[in-house]
This record gives sequence, C-alpha cells and structure tokens, in this order.
Amino acid sequence: MKKLLTVALLFGGRSAEHDISIISARAIHHNLDRKKYRVLSIYINKQGRWKLVSSPVAPAAALRSGHSFSFLPWSSRVDQPAVRADVYFPVLHGPFGEDGTIQGLLEMADVPYVGAPVLASALGMDKAVFKNLLSRLGLPVVPYLVVYEEDWKDNLRQVEKQALAEIGLPLFVKPANLGSSVGISKVKNRKQLTPAIRLAFRYDRKILIEKAISGREIECSVLGNERPRASLPGEVIPYREFYDYADKYLEGKTRFRIPADLPPGLVRRFQELAIASFRAIDACGLARVDFFLEAKTNKIYINEINTIPGFTEISMYPRLWEVSGLSFSRLLDRLITLALERHRKKKRCLERS
Repeated sequence: MKKLLTVALLFGGRSAEHDISIISARAIHHNLDRKKYRVLSIYINKQGRWKLVSSPVAPAAALRSGHSFSFLPWSSRVDQPAVRADVYFPVLHGPFGEDGTIQGLLEMADVPYVGAPVLASALGMDKAVFKNLLSRLGLPVVPYLVVYEEDWKDNLRQVEKQALAEIGLPLFVKPANLGSSVGISKVKNRKQLTPAIRLAFRYDRKILIEKAISGREIECSVLGNERPRASLPGEVIPYREFYDYADKYLEGKTRFRIPADLPPGLVRRFQELAIASFRAIDACGLARVDFFLEAKTNKIYINEINTIPGFTEISMYPRLWEVSGLSFSRLLDRLITLALERHRKKKRCLERS
C-alpha cells in the first residue's frame, strides 16, 4: 500500500484576512484526496501563536481555546509538539503569510512548501513595489502614486493636490500591503479623498492612489514553476462600485463570467501578461493576476498579483482552473507536486555548490 503524504495546512494568521484564510483552508481540507494525503491542520491565531487542531472546519471557539505555542526561536517554552510533514501548505492571506514571512520560516526549516518563495511573495504582496517593477519592465499598469504616512501627515494638502492633478477623479485609495479589498475606497469627489486616505493608513504605513479605470475586471490563474501556464480568463461583474470585502465574503451578489466572454486574441493577451507578471516576480506554484480592460480603448492594465489567492469553493483561482480542465482535487495534487519538485531542485543545487 502506497504511503500517504502528510500535508500540513497552515491557516488563520495575524492579518486582517484571518477569517478568509480559515474559509480557504476549509475548502482545501475538503478537497484533498484522503487516498493520497494525511492532513495535519495548524491554526495560527491573531497573536501569531500556533495550535494543532482537528481541522479548519472546527468551530471558532475550538480554534481559539486551549494550548497554543510559539515557533519563535527565543520562546522559552519547551513543550512545543513536533510538527512534521512531507509538505507544508500555507493558506495565509495578507501580511505574515503571503508576504514572505512564513515562507522564510519554512526555508529556514528546509521543508517543501506550496507557493511562491520569499522574494516573490514579498514582491507580490507589496502593490507599490510590484507596480514599480512592472513599470520598469514595460508592462502596462494603471497610473499610480505611492504615498507614505509621514509624508501625508507633514503635507496633507500637497499630497492630495498632487493626487488630484496627476491621477484625477475618480480614483482608488488602497493599502500597499493587504488583500481581499480591505481598506480600499473609491473616491469620486474631493471630499471623499481625505477619509479614504485615512482609512487606508489604518492598515499600512504606505498606500497607493490609483486611477479608476472604467471597464471590465478580468482575472487569470497561473500554475507552474519554471514553465508556468495560464488558465482561461474570468470576469468579475461587481454588484457595487467595485468588488469589495462585503461582497467577496459576506453577501455574494457579485456575478462572474467563467470563462470571460472575450475574443481569442484578447484571451491570449491576458494569458501572456499573467505569465509575464508571474515571471517578473520569479513566482512558483500559483498566483492569480487581476486586470482591467478599459472600455473606451480596449487597453489592458495589470492591477495586481496574488501569490496566495482566495481558495474557497467559489474563489476565482480554482474555478478558472475548473473551466480550463483541472478539477479542485487535481489542482491541489499539482500544487503539492510542484512544491516537492522545487524543493528537490533546490537541494540538488545546494549539494553541487
């Protein structure tokens, strides 16, 4: 009988996307083939402490209660349980999970893990750095400004004047290092700008002010390591002004076209740009790339890349692969295989050096 691979799901975490991480982990836990895998569930609470739990489906009270432990090397506790697995599967959205921090810990432990490595995770998480990089590579991004909190406090009027002059209305204000539409505002008049900036700075010390593109929101999933491939694109049709947190995870009134109704030439272009974005940050495993298709010009703009995209049953990443011929369970198999392959290649390189 073939030995089962032990997969450690890491979920929860310290970011504002804690609850979304739990929902994603539940879907992955449900779809992992028990004929192939033994699943170990590790919950990370909002204080960053770890806990072995029965599954992500456990009630919130069960996740929070009981003994938890620290993985920090300076922790004085000696009663930490051994957490050993064949491959680790971080399902941690946002800071302290998608930004290279947990990836750095797993690299230090020298274990295989699903998804992008440290640098790619950090580049993908920081929307400002990501856009700076893509701009240097000549890839199309929405006009934007990067604003630091101290600069805004020192010269509020000048920053806002610059935003209105260079970006113009309508515009979006968003934290540089967060996902799931947390802290994002659409600004349609001058009076809305200061409250929107103030809200974004609640979540980050650095924010983006971007031109609001009138058109369609398109998303494309990417899968692979050195030879990534892109799924068919899908379209998000927001219920409100934009696809916000409430509609993503609470109300579910936004509609989707999966796959998007696009001519073959545009489909190929979205796939090419998705792979170019993936390679720009040297990603591995998976990512979802989000785009705007401007109504008047049909011009494509790359919005952002998500190296640990939402993974719920209704999330775009697995649904786009479903219509591209890869079921949720087979997608998870492929991600685990890619993680093991990348770790083996890295070990061989270290042995030759």
